[in-house]
Amino acid sequence: MANKAAFSTDEWNQVLGGAFMAGFAVTAADPSGLWGLFKETFASGRALMEAKNSATASELSKAIVSDMETSEGRSAAQAFVKGRLQGAKREEIKQRAIDSLRSAAAIVDQKAPSDAAAYKSWLLQIANNVAEASKEGGFLGFGGVAVSEAEKMTLSEIASALGTRA
Repeated sequence: MANKAAFSTDEWNQVLGGAFMAGFAVTAADPSGLWGLFKETFASGRALMEAKNSATASELSKAIVSDMETSEGRSAAQAFVKGRLQGAKREEIKQRAIDSLRSAAAIVDQKAPSDAAAYKSWLLQIANNVAEASKEGGFLGFGGVAVSEAEKMTLSEIASALGTRA
């Protein structure tokens, strides 16, 4: 079972940042306004807490959550995300996030193959949680759809980048 020690600092930051990038890709695909953004951000955070408390969560996801509970881990994840997304136009954020997910998955495939399937599944679950967190296209909470076509397409792109099924 893999943990932080299995990776170089740069590799670990990429693996750590993947948990955020999964949500950012979906949010960037179809922005939901301020309240929707809040719900989607909360959904991403909730997925991290579920991994911490789940008996079935992989050791790698638990190591990621454990590191994010430290100020060093949070700073590393924030610096990684900022480095990848800084200066990006809204239209570029989704693709940069998906590219980062692809790279993180490749690192885990190489360094921790026994944890790769669980890690990729977890990232896809985070993305799904974010997609389902806020209705898209309604007015004042009425109408709209649970997951927009743009979000569905992004979930498919994420699954492809991770080498999993949506």
